[in-house]
Amino acid sequence: MNKSAQADGVPTARGAGDKDPFLVALGERVRTLRARRGLTRKALALDAGVSERHVANLESGVGNASVMFLRQLAQALNCTLAEIVGDETTSSAEWLLIREILHGRDGEALTRARQALTELFAGSERDPDRRGRIALIGLRGAGKSTLGRMLADDMHVPFVELNRVIEQLAGCPPSEIYSLYGATAYRRYELRALEAVVAEHPRAVIASPGGIVSDAATFNFLLTHCYTVWLQASPEEHMKRVVAQGDLRPMSGNAEAMDDLKRILAGRTDFYAKADMNFDTGGRALADAYLQLRGRLAVQLSSD
Repeated sequence: MNKSAQADGVPTARGAGDKDPFLVALGERVRTLRARRGLTRKALALDAGVSERHVANLESGVGNASVMFLRQLAQALNCTLAEIVGDETTSSAEWLLIREILHGRDGEALTRARQALTELFAGSERDPDRRGRIALIGLRGAGKSTLGRMLADDMHVPFVELNRVIEQLAGCPPSEIYSLYGATAYRRYELRALEAVVAEHPRAVIASPGGIVSDAATFNFLLTHCYTVWLQASPEEHMKRVVAQGDLRPMSGNAEAMDDLKRILAGRTDFYAKADMNFDTGGRALADAYLQLRGRLAVQLSSD
């Protein structure tokens, strides 16, 4: 162990070229979890009640973190300590056997396995109204609200912005839920809101928050009860649209907003890609984008 590490386990700087492989991997996992949840380093530090410098050291693989420090980060990231420290699938014999069965399978096979497990533990077949609920997912600026309203009008079904339902349930805007109670509380409201929408609407177009993929339980619920469409765009296009809306959350005050946006997108791409359909809205006029989306969706729904 580096002699400069403090006895209390608080992260300290290491010399160049003296990075421990375990600490490097640990930092990468924290950085990936943070990006997946759309949190800046400063926001994570504030939510966890720790120093931003300590988070920076940890993510860079140059800090030796105490167990309590990691526990605070896990709570702020709404994940298990095992996800930060290492592979949860080594925790029992059953996990090891299941992992061996899935090891080396391609993405299509893993998708079938996930769907089979979802149906097995849901205790019933997939929601028969699933295809009547079109859920749009993707980062802010993808066109979920604008295209979603147009799609709902054409289909003569309700248009639901999940953030509005969250606000109704909580009695305050999502930004206040974050600032007052943290990301974990927000994710609980997000799941409750989605459950309420599914229970009320057998047919609807739903614009979901960009971070809905951050919580596995909520995203599984969405995939089970809604036909999901990932609206894609380049990071530059996302940023341009968000700026045009006069909104830079959660990048306000961050000089590296574009880097953060790219990292968030990279951290969520594998989850967004689980959607039933994806559609690139980049480089298209609104009317053209809508007509192409509507046409693609009609073909997909009739053939799936």
